[in-house]
Amino acid sequence: MASTDADSSRAQIIAIPLAGGQLCAHFGHCEQFALLDVDTAGSEILGTRHLTPPPHEPGLLPRWLHEQGVNLIIAGGMGQRAQNIFAEQNIRVVVGVGAGSPESVVRAYLDGKLQSGENLCDH
Repeated sequence: MASTDADSSRAQIIAIPLAGGQLCAHFGHCEQFALLDVDTAGSEILGTRHLTPPPHEPGLLPRWLHEQGVNLIIAGGMGQRAQNIFAEQNIRVVVGVGAGSPESVVRAYLDGKLQSGENLCDH
């Protein structure tokens, strides 16, 4: 039987911007992205891959991450313009998250314990 919308809503790809293997404080200056495939219904991380983004240009990363199938970005800080472009791509954004490994950040998100605060980006 074909998968249903309910099945597909359980699967999500979460992007975490990285610097030195940890969540990067500023989204646009990250070295890599960790893309974590998750099953939100089962609160499971199914896999992780690391991708090097194309050179930073305004508006490029939202398109690129959309092409990767990303549904959610968890970041320390991100400019309002970038947040608006992600919203246009139907990608949710959580900002104000402190440092941590991609897996620990996503685990906290899945467990409903992710601490987010003030956006760490001022533009």
